Amino acid sequence: MADYRYTTLACDLAQPHVLLVTLNRPEVRNAFNTQMGQELLDLWTHLSVEPGDLRCVVLTGAGDQAFCAGADLKERKGLSPQAWHAQHELFERTFWTLGDLPLPVIAAVNGPAFAGGLELALMCDFIYAARSARFALTEVSLGIIPGAGGTQNLPRAVGERRAKEIIYTARPFSAEEAYQWGLVNRLCEPGEVLPAALATAQSIAANAPLAVRQAKKSIRYGGQMEIRTAYRFEVEAYNQLVGTQDRYEGILAFNEKRKPDFKGR
Repeated sequence: MADYRYTTLACDLAQPHVLLVTLNRPEVRNAFNTQMGQELLDLWTHLSVEPGDLRCVVLTGAGDQAFCAGADLKERKGLSPQAWHAQHELFERTFWTLGDLPLPVIAAVNGPAFAGGLELALMCDFIYAARSARFALTEVSLGIIPGAGGTQNLPRAVGERRAKEIIYTARPFSAEEAYQWGLVNRLCEPGEVLPAALATAQSIAANAPLAVRQAKKSIRYGGQMEIRTAYRFEVEAYNQLVGTQDRYEGILAFNEKRKPDFKGR
């Protein structure tokens, strides 16, 4: 694995093929500032271009106070409109690059995920959350709107009417509500969300990595297409795997009644 060294992030190989990324500003509830935006963009870009032997990413927050409180509003105080736009352009690229990442990403939400923090979790493939976590998109209470995918990803997760209520009111909601509405895949007791996410990441990493990436691509892009076009897109993604070594290994291992040894080739 490449040596990812950052100031606002901690990156560790949690287990074979699984990278644990921790938002590491607990003193400000892991709010992201310009530097964190730059470092996250650098990380997602490197993982997109050269993932090495990594097959899954788990994203969480440092400490026990929050997953991510969103953008650092203290840093934003006094920013000119030009500086605000420049910073937001960085954040846009950071979030979009995460959304396009070929590797699956699991958000392990260990505490409150507000504003951009919830948008960050929504950019991941799915979310596990501690029962004590809370969620909100608070932007309209600050004179702005969600601008890192929130108005698009939230309706796709919970439905348009529920998303309108969440965004228009800016009210926080519980992890239990998030689970009931389909935003969160699994609820965990405090302290158990990260182990649960890592266990699922290990299950993902045990599968053929090229197949997982093609499945993610088919789901992400096919979902934006007319259904017959999406069927064809799926078949094209499928056909990319027929000649791979992993496909041969998967069939051979099944017939030999053993666990496959996938190489990502």
